[in-house]
Amino acid sequence: MATEPEKVAPPTEAPVAEPEKAAPPPTARPTDYFEVADVVLRLLVFASALVSVVVMSTSKQTEIVPIPIPPYQAPRSAKFNHSPALIYFVAAHSVAGFFSIITTLGSLYSLIKPGCSAKIISHFIVIDVLLLGIVASATGAAASVTYIGLKGNTHSGWGKICSLYDKFCRYLGASVGVSLFATIMLVLLVLLSVYSLSKKIPK
Repeated sequence: MATEPEKVAPPTEAPVAEPEKAAPPPTARPTDYFEVADVVLRLLVFASALVSVVVMSTSKQTEIVPIPIPPYQAPRSAKFNHSPALIYFVAAHSVAGFFSIITTLGSLYSLIKPGCSAKIISHFIVIDVLLLGIVASATGAAASVTYIGLKGNTHSGWGKICSLYDKFCRYLGASVGVSLFATIMLVLLVLLSVYSLSKKIPK
């Protein structure tokens, strides 16, 4: 009995591997202009605090003033360290300048690693509010001393000194003006930090 020939199956073709799709190029993270503005404002706070300290520290003037005993004239100096309010002013702005450098470095770090920016901003708000209170109070204290030197106070018997120590008073006025600018920058920083943090809170 003849056997039927075995059917040979046709060779199967090996599946052709599809070419791998190239990964899309990484897209650059969009620039966060609020973070850039934060860095700029902190640098402005540092610059204004430094200028205030330098101008106040160099506000020295010596003049010949009358005295009630012979020789009836003597040189008298006007310096910032003669007034506790002006000493507080220099100390407050030194602290503000120091912390503004630290927060500027932290703000730059948040630009490099945006994942930790929310935690950094939350700490910055506390520091900025404290610095705002310190700088604003120091500005008010120095401004009151400058105003008394300019106008005097007849009720307390405090005479005007700016007519004699004109250079000293100009330095005080300039330092207080720059300090007022630093106060405004700190207010903007607090508002900016609060707004930036509110944007990062998931809704």
